[in-house]
Amino acid sequence: MLFDWAAQPFFTVVTTFVFGPYFVARLTQDPVAAQAMWSNMATVSSIVIALLSPVLGAIADQSGPRKPWIACFAVVKIASLAMLWFAAPGSALVWPVTFMILASIAAEFSIVFNDSMMPRLVPASEVGRVSNTAWGLGYLGGMVVLIFVVGFLAADPKTGVTILGMAPLFGLDPALGEDARITGPLAAGWYLVFILPMFFFTPDATRGEPMKKAVLSGVRELSATLSELVTRRKTILRFLIARMLYQDGVNGLLILGGAFAAGMFGWATLEIGLFGILINVVAIFSCLAAGRLDRLSGSKTVVILSLVLLLIATLGIISTAPGYILFGLVPLSAVDTGGVFATSAEKVYLIFGALIGMAFGPVQASSRSYLSRSVHPDEAGRYFGIYALSGRATSFMATLSFSLVTYASGSARLGMAMLILFLLAGLVLLIGTRYPAVERPEER
Repeated sequence: MLFDWAAQPFFTVVTTFVFGPYFVARLTQDPVAAQAMWSNMATVSSIVIALLSPVLGAIADQSGPRKPWIACFAVVKIASLAMLWFAAPGSALVWPVTFMILASIAAEFSIVFNDSMMPRLVPASEVGRVSNTAWGLGYLGGMVVLIFVVGFLAADPKTGVTILGMAPLFGLDPALGEDARITGPLAAGWYLVFILPMFFFTPDATRGEPMKKAVLSGVRELSATLSELVTRRKTILRFLIARMLYQDGVNGLLILGGAFAAGMFGWATLEIGLFGILINVVAIFSCLAAGRLDRLSGSKTVVILSLVLLLIATLGIISTAPGYILFGLVPLSAVDTGGVFATSAEKVYLIFGALIGMAFGPVQASSRSYLSRSVHPDEAGRYFGIYALSGRATSFMATLSFSLVTYASGSARLGMAMLILFLLAGLVLLIGTRYPAVERPEER
């Protein structure tokens, strides 16, 4: 569980709520082009993750221990995040984009190996509760860091003070984007400290084959597993395809949601941070509740309910503008009343954000437990590698669709609308998928 606590601040304060919106709204003078560049970063990361995750998972099944892999990728992630400090306004975009790609790849590979440890650590009946609780603990960790950023580091560029009425710690200058740039080193330090209990106290698999032999065996096992999916484990294959589709939409919301709000409302770090805190508070309690629902009704029920909420929220987001919601059917006052979230549209946007907070933790945590209940511990590495593939294989399609539509239309709103197609397609396919994803004896 502490792995999620350690890892989540990267996704919360760097990718979604602080550095990402800073990259879009303040690093350059063209927020539409910057949104497309941010989307391209996610696309490149997703392709690498999709291609290599199954191979690495299969190798790990043969070599045994997962911790050495996590340690190697931790070095890459920590070093890359530290370099984000140098992404000052007006600097070349290529370096922060490169380091974000490296950090994203290392983070996702680490998650593959961490997730594949879970079936050995808890009985199947507890997997859903543990997975959702860990996810909720991750959101709590992300929120702690986000609150620290908003309360003590992120100042209003006009007043020079934080929401607590104090000067930023460490003498950070918001005019130079230092309140956002510091989130890279901050997330790196947090990860370094809190990943240590997993290394010290969590049991790992026993040593298997030597690395050279494990690589050859892993590749063979992966080939056999892919063949097995098509011929004898079609239910798991159907689940993985459904998950591939809806996770594309989820990834798109996580990567682009904060940047979209920053571009539409001109939110700075303070507003984005408060928006993130709201979502994470809702997500923490939602994950705890989903853990109980998962245990009582199963992972599939949790995932379906979450996808319905995400569809409603996404439709609400793209139908909102400074003067209306629901594509103009409901007009709103555009008067700025002062302070944060000063317009009516911004307040409505918070409601849709809360719906996302209710859903995007449980949809991922219960998807993880869905697969964990469907495979044997000895094959968990390669199946969670393929699971990572299913979450990334076409995720570049969601962000690429956003980029292409945004470039063609000049509207990030139309680009965000593409996410609905992925969420809906995954939901429809999942509804007809058996849970757990195992074959009946007569179908084998």
